Amino acid sequence: MFNKCLLMFSALMLSLGLHANEIDATKPYDMMQKVADKTFTRLANEQEKIQKDPDYLKVVVEEELMPYVNDRYAALKLLGPNLKGAKREDVLEFARAFRDYLITSYAQVLTQYTGQEIQFGPEPKIDDKTTIIGVRVTIMDSPRPNINLEFKLRKDKKTGEWKAFDMIAEGISLLSSKQSEWNSKIRQDGILAVAEELEQLAQAPIRFEGSKK
Repeated sequence: MFNKCLLMFSALMLSLGLHANEIDATKPYDMMQKVADKTFTRLANEQEKIQKDPDYLKVVVEEELMPYVNDRYAALKLLGPNLKGAKREDVLEFARAFRDYLITSYAQVLTQYTGQEIQFGPEPKIDDKTTIIGVRVTIMDSPRPNINLEFKLRKDKKTGEWKAFDMIAEGISLLSSKQSEWNSKIRQDGILAVAEELEQLAQAPIRFEGSKK
């Protein structure tokens, strides 16, 4: 379930890498709607290159997705209580490794892209004090059941622009699930041990299902 949901998160957020003159990042709902079609078109148009070199997806994610994902904020939220007493350099190393891990994770699940249709829910209400919103999306995955998601976005108070930092799939936060998965290891072995593990995962080559390469 999470791999499929992460696929859609990657594809939608990938499209945030448009030039500033093409998209207004201060309007998160419009932003996500407008960029979705362009994202899927790009993936479809570059399938030949992707099939020849799946690792090219890492390049695409690095260049187009990550500038518009608040990976630092997500990493800090993931660490949660483990931030207390932690060395600043250890936290920065974890954040860097987590970013690399996200790049590989997004690139890997994008190999599952088959042109799924998406539908957006109602536009969330936003006022001057709003800093975090959720944008609801339904994945039309016929003949399988549809998948209900909510993308969490956070506003930068200085620039007024929004970036994605989490996804909730069928009521389960991706960040919270990863926090539960890594929390014990962080407590037992330390932040750097988990950062090293994340970096190893980030170095994994991208493979299509069934590929032996």
